[in-house]
Amino acid sequence: MSATSADTRSRLRLVVIQALVFSLFATLFVRLYYLQVVSGEQYTAQAADQSVREIVVQPQRGLIVDAQGRPLVANRMSWVVSIDRTLLERLTESQQQRLLQRIGSTVDQPPSRIRKKLVTCGFEGSVPGVCWNGSPYQPVPIAHDVPKQVALRILEQPEDHPAVIAEQQSVRAYPRPFGINAAHLLGYLSPITEEEYDQARDNGDRSLNGASAVGRAGVEKQYDVWLRGMPGYQRVAVDSMGRVLGEEQEIPGQPGDTLVTSLDAKVQGVVEKQLAQTIRTARQTRDTVTGRNYVADAGAAVVLETQTGRVVAMASQPTYDPEVWVGGITKKQLAHLYSEKAGTPLLGRATQGQFAPGSTWKPFMTAGALTHGYSPASRLDCSSGFQVGNRVFKNYESGAYGSIGFDRALEVSCNTFFYRIGFNYWAKYGSDVDDVTARDPLVEEAKTFGFGAETGIDLPGEASGRIADRRWKRGYWKQMKDYYCGIAAKPQDQETSDFVYKFAREFCIEGYAYRAGDAVNFAIGQGDTIVTPLQLARGYAALGNGGVLHAPQIAKAIVSPDGTVLERFRPRKVGTVGLPREVLSYIDTALKGVSTRGTMSWRLVGFPHDKVVIRSKTGSAEVYGKQSTSWVASYTDDYVVVMMVSQGGTGSGTSGPALRRIWEALYGVEGLEVRADRAAVPGVVAPDALPSFQRDGSIIPPRSRR
Repeated sequence: MSATSADTRSRLRLVVIQALVFSLFATLFVRLYYLQVVSGEQYTAQAADQSVREIVVQPQRGLIVDAQGRPLVANRMSWVVSIDRTLLERLTESQQQRLLQRIGSTVDQPPSRIRKKLVTCGFEGSVPGVCWNGSPYQPVPIAHDVPKQVALRILEQPEDHPAVIAEQQSVRAYPRPFGINAAHLLGYLSPITEEEYDQARDNGDRSLNGASAVGRAGVEKQYDVWLRGMPGYQRVAVDSMGRVLGEEQEIPGQPGDTLVTSLDAKVQGVVEKQLAQTIRTARQTRDTVTGRNYVADAGAAVVLETQTGRVVAMASQPTYDPEVWVGGITKKQLAHLYSEKAGTPLLGRATQGQFAPGSTWKPFMTAGALTHGYSPASRLDCSSGFQVGNRVFKNYESGAYGSIGFDRALEVSCNTFFYRIGFNYWAKYGSDVDDVTARDPLVEEAKTFGFGAETGIDLPGEASGRIADRRWKRGYWKQMKDYYCGIAAKPQDQETSDFVYKFAREFCIEGYAYRAGDAVNFAIGQGDTIVTPLQLARGYAALGNGGVLHAPQIAKAIVSPDGTVLERFRPRKVGTVGLPREVLSYIDTALKGVSTRGTMSWRLVGFPHDKVVIRSKTGSAEVYGKQSTSWVASYTDDYVVVMMVSQGGTGSGTSGPALRRIWEALYGVEGLEVRADRAAVPGVVAPDALPSFQRDGSIIPPRSRR
């Protein structure tokens, strides 16, 4: 090969290499131009987004006030100790351990628990209920309600507490006007769960975040969406390691709205005090039947506005301190709230407790009878006993009053009078035990008054009660047949009482049958029928307001932080009982007689009946294996007052004194005088007007109707 041809090939290869290099540089320059010029804005935004993070600033939760504007739930500032994990990670492992031991000793927590709190929920090692559910760039609270001197020590010695922050945060406070508790009405807060947070995020709900506390019971839960407010956000710059470099922007949050309720703190205070005192007195009183003191394990009291169904006061025992939830509840405290030994304090007996109504049931049975064949002129024998099959159903203390009408039967609470009514309907319509569709006017009337169904009160977790009719009994038999047949199929052992063994054998064979005994028990509020105190109060309100059933209402209005009324909650009519006016008037007159000459009269001696006309009915419900449950239900044109004490004794004997004191407080009764200026509720019935919320934070009560 000649030297000329070799040189030619070398130059050709050089040209090819140069062209290749040029094309590579051209491609690079085109790509750079595309990235920096054509798509520059897009990538700049992405880079900024990667370097800026949001930290949540929790809003101040809205107030809950009574009808006069008295705060029932407010907010207070609490010292909270938090740990900044981005700063903590800069320390060596040994430095972290020493810091956690030091801060753990300061806030009285083991370092291992603090470690668990610092783990983000959903990550390896996270413990539900303990892990951090908030932003990974936000300091994690490890201790709430820290003493001020402890917080100041941390602030004054930052060199000893690197990555530790002490600051004041807003938490729930309970001013307790007139010493009230109202825990079951108000409810409580707890941290949002991971599932709730994910759902809120999927729904685009920005009012909730991983560090939110949400309502779990009472009106805190029912009106949580109004009370929670809208969180603010701090945008902070972070480096590639996630360390905060500085603050970029702050978006202010919005405080929650105020909930104005129909409650009256003064009445609530009286009702709670009287219920607690009644239970204490019952526990010191000897039960002549069992020979031991009354257990009085629970109780409830309800005050409604007769004409509107609004809740003025509601109390339940046993109760708990709502403050226990602030800053987190311990396992021991939570176990106590659910403990049966402690009486299950978390259960609100007024709306969730279910009890046999006893003789307070009789006015509704009267309504059923007077519209299905009986009349005010009807007379039945109030004998000492009434035999059904081989069993004699007796009057209280075997009393006998001869041939009487419905009015006198209500006054003296004659069981045998109503036994006869229940038996007559059973014999006429339902003696065929296989016919579960048989008519029963008394059952129909009870359902018309709303029993056996939720009232619709604006509180979560309401119980429905139970109407133990033929369909219920057949369904219950199918559900429990195998259980009781299993007991009956075995020889009786020492742990099975004679009653239980006999009952199991009978239930196994014919527990589906609705017999005459079931019918007569139903007529006096005994047997398997159960009601809540609120249901009973709503039923008596219907007797007093012309037959209207309202959904009991606690909320009156939602008011924004600047005082604007955002929404009013009007009384909600959900039905009518459809009784003729003359029937309602007859029952009303008869229940007046209960207060003046009947079973409640001895507790109202000297009361100004001519000025405050109270209609009432007492009851003592009996349940196998337990002591009698005390009931008194009463109403005026303005209010309904119902009190119940489980295993507390007789109606007027146990609850009567408390009922009188509540009525005296409601109307300002002193001796034979009615002092309007001493009445617990201004204007007798709470006004429709709302409190005024001033810009300086003060609250002006609404004007009285007086």
